[in-house]
Amino acid sequence: MTVKNKKTLTKASTEAILESISDGVFTVDSEWRISSFNRAAETITGIDRDDAIGRPCSEVFKSSMCETSCALRNTLETGKQTVNRTGFIIDRQGRKIPVSVSTAVLRDASGRVIGGAETFRDLSEVEALRHELSERSRLGDLVTRSSSMRQISELAPLVAASSSTVLINGETGTGKELLARAIHGMSKRAAKPFVAINCGALPDTLLESELFGYRKGAFTGATQDKPGLFARAAAGTLFLDEIGDISPALQIRLLRVLQEHTYEPLGGTRAVSTDARVIAATHRDLAELVKNGRFREDLYYRINVIRLELPPLRRRKEDIPLLVEHFIERFNRLQQKNIAGIAPAALELLFAHDWPGNVRELENVIERAFVICTGDRITPENLPEELTGRAGKNRSGGIGAAVNQAERQSIQAALQNCNGNCQAAARMLGVHKTTLYRKMKVLGLKRP
Repeated sequence: MTVKNKKTLTKASTEAILESISDGVFTVDSEWRISSFNRAAETITGIDRDDAIGRPCSEVFKSSMCETSCALRNTLETGKQTVNRTGFIIDRQGRKIPVSVSTAVLRDASGRVIGGAETFRDLSEVEALRHELSERSRLGDLVTRSSSMRQISELAPLVAASSSTVLINGETGTGKELLARAIHGMSKRAAKPFVAINCGALPDTLLESELFGYRKGAFTGATQDKPGLFARAAAGTLFLDEIGDISPALQIRLLRVLQEHTYEPLGGTRAVSTDARVIAATHRDLAELVKNGRFREDLYYRINVIRLELPPLRRRKEDIPLLVEHFIERFNRLQQKNIAGIAPAALELLFAHDWPGNVRELENVIERAFVICTGDRITPENLPEELTGRAGKNRSGGIGAAVNQAERQSIQAALQNCNGNCQAAARMLGVHKTTLYRKMKVLGLKRP
């Protein structure tokens, strides 16, 4: 067989292989014009190869990475391959198609760079499954898969079905209002108003007028009637945050509303009925306040019909990867960016932190990192000093116990989120599967 025939056979075999695989494959020349386009690329994009070949790749794919972080351009500039970078393309019908992209330099027989090659995998089914699993882990806007939150997840629908007063306990930033909104959203009152007020943020007199409203002439400046929050909530839900901060005098008025379902606006002479459901919340120990005489015992028992305790983030760190993913998705939508996720080293730092500000603090950290992140993943350099400084101390003299524990929690959380699928967990953590296996062996973790 001649050399020419061998080359022809090799080319035909290569084309046959490219046509048979399920991943989309295309190549570009030195001017970024598409020079080949396989059958799977046609199927995923909905674009015929005859329409694609010869056109600039950015016109064909309209990818989220084209303008800011083109994987193929980075490969041709640096010579380094890209493996499984996530993003999306726009198909012929204008739909967003989530894809995983890998790139390589294309060379001729003499080793000269003549263009680039890119493969892309349709992740639509994976994204649909991930969305379904994500919905199962949501309670309204609360995102969790923690065992310590399981009881709340199971009780919330039952609580929503009743009209009883609810008391939510939890540290600042744990998501007490989100839980209250979730209960309201699952209830028969969902179409009615949800009205919230922070009782600790207002002085007594102003809080009273805000809750109950006032009549014209009740005080100087009251030139017309003003309905209070009970009236605005109507047959919906009134959320009283930090109820432990209200004064004894206002506690008496609130007790009457809960007992009789009536109240009098300031300056009013007739009682007004209310059908609003009250959900109260506090970060304080109300039972201790009752013992100290700072909170009325009868009001405590009236609001403590159903009590839900939200654990702090330090007691449910397995939720950190899920929460980070949730915040990144939201900030991507709000800020029109395409951050793919968080680097494993940065995730370790999040696990090593105690989170005194709970989920709210984590959200602020991710938002800050999101703003200053210039790559496609959040890295340790994007995190504040209080996280990186502490981890640096723990690392002195080698990998410290805190970092080992952080890695262990990170891997366990990823495996739990991926239902024991090691390959999916490795992808979530941003490491190769063999790296994950090695870390699991070092940390004494068994494969599922």
